[in-house]
Amino acid sequence: MTGENRRQDIVRSLGETPLSATNLAARYGVSRQVIVQDIALLRAEGKEIISTNRGYILAGKARPTRVFKARHTDEQTAEELYLIVDAGGKVEDVFVWHKVYGKICAHMGIDSRRKADEFMAKIAAGVSTPLKNITGNYHYHTVSADSEEVLSEIEQQLKSRGFLADGD
Repeated sequence: MTGENRRQDIVRSLGETPLSATNLAARYGVSRQVIVQDIALLRAEGKEIISTNRGYILAGKARPTRVFKARHTDEQTAEELYLIVDAGGKVEDVFVWHKVYGKICAHMGIDSRRKADEFMAKIAAGVSTPLKNITGNYHYHTVSADSEEVLSEIEQQLKSRGFLADGD
């Protein structure tokens, strides 16, 4: 298991019941210090993880998430982001499966049109190109929302717009 996969699994495991670094270390077959570093990295990504005397908990109510496989042109990127945030979703990340490097993931944290516009301005300025461009426009987004119903609505809208890609 890669460090990124382990950290994603740690976030999914955390809730209202504290989990100690020692317990997590045993679960993943790593040292306690590796878990402490993972928690620091997750916090740096914006995850609200609280340390208690009994272990780590995730602050607030965990929001449901869903991963969507998408495909569209560069010109349709803003439309995709707007569709998600307008429906009440938050684009947590974007990732691709590269044939050589494996999974390449980047945090996005886009939950408003303003943040989508800021992202698009960076792309337009030539700072970089969308990650999807290295895999023929195929990419994945982890999207969170207040409910599974909102996620289903986002999925339906992405599908009706033709942004959802087939298969895994």
